[in-house]
Amino acid sequence: MKTPHECKTLQFEGIAYAYMGAQKPALDSLSMRLEGGKRVSLIGKNGSGKSTLMLIANGTLKPAEGCLQLNSQLVSYDRKGLRRLREAVGIVFQNPDDQLFSASVRQDISLGPLNLGLSQEEARERVNEVVELCNLAPLLSRPTHALSGGEKTRVALAGVLAMRPAFLFADEVTNSLDPWMRSQVLMILSEWVRLGNTVILSTHDWTLAEKWSDQIYWLDSGHIYRQGTPNEVLKGADIPSSFGA
Repeated sequence: MKTPHECKTLQFEGIAYAYMGAQKPALDSLSMRLEGGKRVSLIGKNGSGKSTLMLIANGTLKPAEGCLQLNSQLVSYDRKGLRRLREAVGIVFQNPDDQLFSASVRQDISLGPLNLGLSQEEARERVNEVVELCNLAPLLSRPTHALSGGEKTRVALAGVLAMRPAFLFADEVTNSLDPWMRSQVLMILSEWVRLGNTVILSTHDWTLAEKWSDQIYWLDSGHIYRQGTPNEVLKGADIPSSFGA
């Protein structure tokens, strides 16, 4: 598979964001630096800021304070700047139905590359690449509504990978999968990292984060509570009783 992105950096500098009517900010002066070719986990209880961080990362939300930098260049929020950011940063959501829009699997995977302005031939090449990576060839003509939950997850993942993101945020994508499908999805994510990209997996599964990650960021109340290798973050840590809540 071709990967146009060399190892990049995605940097959050003093990011703050609050939802309208909320008593506390979702993110509060958060700073972190992501580098290419890493397996990263985001952990923390619900409301810690993980999902908001992902939406900031691809420009869906604009920080109220602070800035986002891609390859040490400040992200701009005009059409050109957002396109550049979204070519480099992709998100797979927990519920794959939120990302499946087309009648067939092939059409759905093609949607992202075509939205980037690629030709039909270039989009077809992208589809073929991720179909092989995600083992989707038998499903290409299937209607998306007729897929199983695990199949939908792989198709949604393939649709994002077809845009070749250097940074892939995966929002609890393994939560509802059976053990076999979970292992398949983790293999796909690991292969994407092997190709030089970075996967940031949001998870409540402490054991998964410990075994899978090169680096862990533990978020709490919009701040980074701990960060480092799994050993540095989790060994001997005082895990809150509400960690998975």
